[in-house]
Amino acid sequence: MKRPFKKFPGKKREEREGREERGEGKEKGDREERSERADGEKRPYFKKSYLAFDKKKSGPPFHKKPYKKKFSKDKPFRKSESPASKPNLSGLIRLNRFIANAGICSRREADDLIKSGVVKVNGVIITEMGFKVKPSDMVQYGGQSLRREKMVYVLLNKPKDYITTVDDPEKRKTVLELVQDAGTERIYPVGRLDRATTGVLLLTNDGELTKVLTHPRYGIKKIYNVEIDTPIKHADFNKVSEGLELEDGYIKVDKISYASMSNKKELVIELHSGRNRIVRRIFESMGYKVLRLDRISFAGIGKKDLQRGRWRYLSEKEVGFLKMVAAE
Repeated sequence: MKRPFKKFPGKKREEREGREERGEGKEKGDREERSERADGEKRPYFKKSYLAFDKKKSGPPFHKKPYKKKFSKDKPFRKSESPASKPNLSGLIRLNRFIANAGICSRREADDLIKSGVVKVNGVIITEMGFKVKPSDMVQYGGQSLRREKMVYVLLNKPKDYITTVDDPEKRKTVLELVQDAGTERIYPVGRLDRATTGVLLLTNDGELTKVLTHPRYGIKKIYNVEIDTPIKHADFNKVSEGLELEDGYIKVDKISYASMSNKKELVIELHSGRNRIVRRIFESMGYKVLRLDRISFAGIGKKDLQRGRWRYLSEKEVGFLKMVAAE
């Protein structure tokens, strides 16, 4: 237990009090005034002021006013604009982008065409990289004049028995027959779905975006709803989740889950691989037969409220989302 602290007067204080009692160091009037106050009169109160510079300021001492940046009236404040944010008022466009917007190929492939000397602008062969053209210029490739098409983005809920090719020598039904009313622009499927697979399929004439969405390097996410012939075993479920070896190499899905806990024949599988028939081959390698395979999402775009065999245009928000995914 700590002992209570007692304040004892120091040596200097005792000496000072002794001198005051003897009247040393002060005038007689001061001693008399002190004796009169000792009789019971209160000591006069003198209000102490703050520091001298506080007389010019209002508020408590050491008070700092908030900092405000001053701007000249002659030069109003403006946000800095980066060169990328400034609109292109000249109307000029790079030649490779013009070719890509015409639906011929991607920008990178257009660069190869320009290098090979098969592209003409106003009758002159152009091989210069970064060459820019005006909307009024005549661009020719393969003897045909190219025109900058309007970009069209279509989402199709693909039904069975349709193939994802532009032209089929066997005269089978193609997905282009389902979207022939989407416009006069030439649009192409983004990737492939086999004949028996249904679900989300994008079609566009944006060659550059198609290249990114189909290239395996970018790892575009795809989600499938799978129905197999028998309930999947717990060991096989873990095998798919942890990864397994196929004839063309190792494959590991991003996520696998049951579509319903009461029915272990239906599964939801998420992966980014673009290998041919990869989902069917995963289950066939373990002895299962895929009865139904439906792609419910591609690159974050779903088919909600879109009936089988129907199509719709992508919204501006969805197109912006796809381009954001492609830019990553």
